[in-house]
Amino acid sequence: MTTTVSGNDNSKTTSLLKAAWLIALVTIVSKLIGFIRDVVIANFYGASMVSDAYFYAYQIPSLALLLLGGVGGPFHSATVAVFSKLIPDLKEKPQEEVNRLYSTFMTTTILFFVILGLIFYIFSTPIMNLIISDGTPQLVALASSHLKIMTPIFVIGGVCGIYYGLLVTYKEFMLPNLSPIVMSLVIILMISFAHDGNSGKVLAIATTVGAICQWLLQYPKIRKLGYKLKPNFDIKNPEYKNICELLFPAVLSSTVGQLHIYVDMFFTSSLREGAWTAIGFANRVFQFPVGILTVAFLVPLFPIFARLVAENDMDGIRKYFNKGVGILFFGAIPIIIGILLLGYDGVSLIFERGEFGQNATMMVTEALWFLSVSILPYVFRDSITRVYYSFNDSKTPFVVAFSSIVLKVLLNYIFIIKMGMSIGGITLSTSLVTLFNAIVLGYFIKNKITMDYKSLFKNLAKMFAAGIVCFLISYVAAYLFDLYHPQLLSDVYNYLWKAVKICVVGIICVGSYVGLNLAFKMEYAEELMTRFIKKIRRC
Repeated sequence: MTTTVSGNDNSKTTSLLKAAWLIALVTIVSKLIGFIRDVVIANFYGASMVSDAYFYAYQIPSLALLLLGGVGGPFHSATVAVFSKLIPDLKEKPQEEVNRLYSTFMTTTILFFVILGLIFYIFSTPIMNLIISDGTPQLVALASSHLKIMTPIFVIGGVCGIYYGLLVTYKEFMLPNLSPIVMSLVIILMISFAHDGNSGKVLAIATTVGAICQWLLQYPKIRKLGYKLKPNFDIKNPEYKNICELLFPAVLSSTVGQLHIYVDMFFTSSLREGAWTAIGFANRVFQFPVGILTVAFLVPLFPIFARLVAENDMDGIRKYFNKGVGILFFGAIPIIIGILLLGYDGVSLIFERGEFGQNATMMVTEALWFLSVSILPYVFRDSITRVYYSFNDSKTPFVVAFSSIVLKVLLNYIFIIKMGMSIGGITLSTSLVTLFNAIVLGYFIKNKITMDYKSLFKNLAKMFAAGIVCFLISYVAAYLFDLYHPQLLSDVYNYLWKAVKICVVGIICVGSYVGLNLAFKMEYAEELMTRFIKKIRRC
């Protein structure tokens, strides 16, 4: 099997990188629109009780829309893992048995999420009371009303997850990554033209409408591929059982991940007003570069892993895992440096206007600094999880995630209650739990395959050494900018100064980092530079 992989190596690598670049491009656009959405929300609502109520409530339906049904979520992953092995020719319409399997999966998914949505609608107040334990009655009541408005998102999330999986199976990578733009645009337009600062309910309505529009965007392409929903309950189908065996533990695993967020919400409710909003915005800033990296490489890599497992090609899995994670590590280190040195300026530049003041900027930055250290274990954990899924094993990630709940509670208690670390304690505990999950998952994969960690972490050591030198160079550049910052500038000139600082220090950071890695003969830097030079020459 090794000969086959080496024979197809160049074509597979080129295809992977092309798909990664295209997805990265679309993801960048999506994240930028998402940033504009967050800026608009921050401008109208700031870091206040209204914004806290919305973000507390949104965490529940987002479980379906982003975690369970989103790109890389259980429904997407289970669909790719099973359907990619049932469709020999992607140019042909699906066979009747494949379409029947699709209908069974879709029917049971819709039924499940309708029931779940009704439960959260009926019991919205006691649920929010439980999560926001130290919140005021006004905050709980407002969050409860937001949750009721957003319950239709449960059904949409599950359906879109299956759509995403089918589209990725057919190598239609663009549409799943374009659809979040729709929700962001709907939210921007609706709160801009129908702002209600006292309740924020228009924000919840806009979120629901945006989710519906996401579904409408995917539906025509699914029909064009030949998939038609004919409701049935053929749950004895062996392939449906395969889906369930992969899906249920993965759903539980993602739900456990959401429980970590609920633990954070419980502890954050005892902090100052706007704390949960600040953590939410910090996560969005964090997910901008990290989301681009992970989505760009893991979306096209996952079907490759699934096919290599089906072919029993262990060398191929090791090779593409190291290549994918190595490139993710390579991109992650300068991101960490940028967040640590330029995080405050970036948050201020993006959010600080209208109702979002300097105090809110500092809260978001504090959360972001402690969150940044999780980037390396984050990309490793997400990558190794895809390998488990390719082996149809979602139980191990679930057990690992479940076991870390106790650790999350303990760390939050130590950092928040005992050490009084405030917002930073919440995100620091998140980073440490992510590291725990990455280490444990990386260790137990040996039960499936012996990975080549030596070469992977040897390259990481070179990148880390380059990163330390790069950090020092960039720190000096950032210090000089602050030292010679003219005083008493107008707001416009202050924004321009921060923008110039971010651009100049960012260029110095990336330039020195790439240069040092080339000097250390780090293979990922050399490969990316070679491909970049070839593209320049073609232009």
